[in-house]
Amino acid sequence: MNKDIKRVIVSESDLAAICKRLGQQISNDYAGKKPLIVGLLKGCQPFVSDLMKNIDIYCYVDYMTVSSYHGTASCGTITIKKDLDTDIKGMDVIIVDDIVDTGITISNITEILYKRGANSIEVMALLDKKEGRQVDVNVKYIGMPVPNEFVVGYGLDYDGLYRNLPYIGVLKEEVYQK
Repeated sequence: MNKDIKRVIVSESDLAAICKRLGQQISNDYAGKKPLIVGLLKGCQPFVSDLMKNIDIYCYVDYMTVSSYHGTASCGTITIKKDLDTDIKGMDVIIVDDIVDTGITISNITEILYKRGANSIEVMALLDKKEGRQVDVNVKYIGMPVPNEFVVGYGLDYDGLYRNLPYIGVLKEEVYQK
C-alpha cells in the first residue's frame, strides 16, 4: 500500500494534534449541552474514534452511511445506506465527515437533519478540499485544508482500499487512472 502513495500530507502525529484541537473546541463550544456526533461512515470511523477520546463533555454518537462517490468522482446525488438510530428532534447535531469536497453530501444531510427537527447543526471535517466545491457549505470545524488531489488513508479510500493507512497521503495517479 505504501508504495502507492506519492507523498504523505498528514502524519500520524498531525492527526493526533488535530483530534485533540477539535475535541477541545467541541468541549468548549458545547459546554453544558449534550450534542449528538453524527459520523458519516465509512470514512469517518478512525477520525470519530480518535476525536471522541478528546471530547470532555457528555455527548451522544450515531452514524449514517451515505455515498455520493463512485471511484474518484462524485456522482452528484447521495444515497443513504444506513440511517441514524437516534431521534434527533431538539438535539444539537455535529456532522463529522472525513473530507468535504464537493459539498453535496454535507448540504443534503444537513437539509435532511433539519427537516427531522434538529435544534442546531454544525459540520466538522477532518479535511477541507475547497477547490472541489460545487455547493456552498459552512464547515465550522476544520482539521486542515488539503489540495485538490486524491487523498487516502485514515479512513479515506479508493474503491474500499487504503482506509487502514495510519496517515493521509496523495494516491499516485497511475493507481486510479488504469
